[in-house]
Amino acid sequence: MEKTIFERTTGLQEVSNSFCPGCGHGIVMRVVAELVEEMGLREKTIGVAPVGCAVTAYNYWNFDVTEAAHGRPPAVATGIKRILPDRLVFTYQGDGDLAAIGTAEIIHTANRGENITTIFVNNAVYGMTRGQMAPTTMLGQKTTTTPFGRDPKAHGYPIKVCELLAVLDGTTYLERVALIDPGSVRKIKAAIKKGFECQLACRGFSLIEVLSPCPVNWGCTPVQALDFIREKMLAVFPPGIIKNNF
Repeated sequence: MEKTIFERTTGLQEVSNSFCPGCGHGIVMRVVAELVEEMGLREKTIGVAPVGCAVTAYNYWNFDVTEAAHGRPPAVATGIKRILPDRLVFTYQGDGDLAAIGTAEIIHTANRGENITTIFVNNAVYGMTRGQMAPTTMLGQKTTTTPFGRDPKAHGYPIKVCELLAVLDGTTYLERVALIDPGSVRKIKAAIKKGFECQLACRGFSLIEVLSPCPVNWGCTPVQALDFIREKMLAVFPPGIIKNNF
């Protein structure tokens, strides 16, 4: 007798995504869709998409998703959550959207303790616009705008978003996870679920940072990209629970 052990979640539309081979966005989006379905929240969820690689998130998720101007998802999510406090409201943002043009929005949203969840995908480059240096680009890392590597004297230091937000009284739950193997996908899912539960309990602002591969802009294969996260990114952005007042 045949038994189905894995199938498409109803939280996803039946379409193919446009992400590059080896990109982590497809996996993270799948995890979010699974959680929304498993938690019975598909009719009560509102996602806010960014400008960046995930700009077309509304084409993939099978629940309500709106678009925000570059860097402004936290502001849009704040308005939605205040008007519809019974909804699960989250933003899905990359490092360029959140940590560059959106720095003010994420800091003040977190500082106010807005009862939303942010999923922050960190691949250390501007992915959509062909791999320029991002606020999270590591020292010595080569990008299209730092061909000799990021130099702290010229370019400053990488921003550690979780640690930056941890000092704010309004933040409740902050965790960093890395997408490197099947086991790590389970950790990502558990972390995002914790963020959602924090919001549903009306405990305030939560953010889950996911270190994610970007093989095309890193100039490597998908397998090498996973090694890059293990060998380079984990030392700069150590995974774990950064703050937990939940």
